[in-house]
Amino acid sequence: MSTPLTQEQAKALLRWRLVLGSEAESAHPSLGIASLVELCGDEGEEGEALDEAMEFVYGRQKGKSQLNVPEWLGRVRRFFKDDVVALVQKDAMDRKGLTRLLFEPETLPHLERNVDLVATLVSMRGLVPDEAKDAARGIIREVVEALKKQLETETRTAIYGALRRNAHSPLKLARNIDYPRTIRKNLRTWDASRKRLVPETISFFANQRKQRDWEIILLVDQSGSMAVSCVYSAIMASIFASLDVLATRLVLFNHEEVVDMTPVLTDPVEVLFTAQLGGAEDYNRALRYAEETYLKRHEKTILILLTDLFHTAGSNEEFLERMRALVDSKVKTLVLLKLSDAGKPHYNHELAKELTAIGVRCFGATPRLLVDIMARIMRNEDIAEATAGGGT
Repeated sequence: MSTPLTQEQAKALLRWRLVLGSEAESAHPSLGIASLVELCGDEGEEGEALDEAMEFVYGRQKGKSQLNVPEWLGRVRRFFKDDVVALVQKDAMDRKGLTRLLFEPETLPHLERNVDLVATLVSMRGLVPDEAKDAARGIIREVVEALKKQLETETRTAIYGALRRNAHSPLKLARNIDYPRTIRKNLRTWDASRKRLVPETISFFANQRKQRDWEIILLVDQSGSMAVSCVYSAIMASIFASLDVLATRLVLFNHEEVVDMTPVLTDPVEVLFTAQLGGAEDYNRALRYAEETYLKRHEKTILILLTDLFHTAGSNEEFLERMRALVDSKVKTLVLLKLSDAGKPHYNHELAKELTAIGVRCFGATPRLLVDIMARIMRNEDIAEATAGGGT
């Protein structure tokens, strides 16, 4: 006759059972969730609730968990921090095909707001029922505006700070003092006895210029693998468009069409609802459009091709020739393999190596790193170190 488990032993087994999942019950009868819950008291009830939430996503037996989606989301939020909630939520969509359920009006308010959810809502928006469309659009706008707010000030400071400062400003910061002009304007205040200048007025540099110093051309691959990058590109393009020193163009493309989003750059949500995520890609079509429509000041243009380089339509030879021609004409040409705050890029290494050999840097970046690299280019600094480790 076996010795009964103490409560501490039961709690230890319950934790192992939660780690191993329901399949562990068939391996050893002592791992049965029902008996362990009974022995563990309040902690057992919490463990059972957590087990049901995990079975909803990771369990092999359909129907084992009786939760509906809002109940399940509530439990996941109860037991885990936001970053884990986002991961489990993504697994639910990927593993269990719950995307359709997640679009229901009663479910949407419970979802963890993050860029992955925005990418899912945008890429699957054709499945959103009419009664849930306003809620879905509201979530997208909420996340996009929050991300834009986080990135806007840093971007503005970095870009303005990188450019020559030839205007004057009432903004009285020590780092912006124009010493030569201040001295010229205050020569009459020279104090001969003390041998020093006592300025009555001080002139300050501004960080911005009225003319547009640089052309920024963003060509964004709309294939499904680039969904999160597409979200960030819309946000960053809208920030660039708000800077009066940059002339910003945003072009979305796939293998069938090129869509110029420049007229609606200030509204990234509108950009995202216009995007047709999915399909193949034709880089030559996009580059041809950029060359014919926007490429005027080669030496003052940064052209960013946002793609993982899995070129499934068009000729690679033509693509490499076009990129070589851009480099030779002094266009600052970059391939951004991924634009995201998380994860390493998955990309076509062979094509990336060929591009690197002709002088095109290929790398993945966070939005902040992208801004830093652009600022370095504007200051005529080398970007090799900044882009190292992000690709090739």
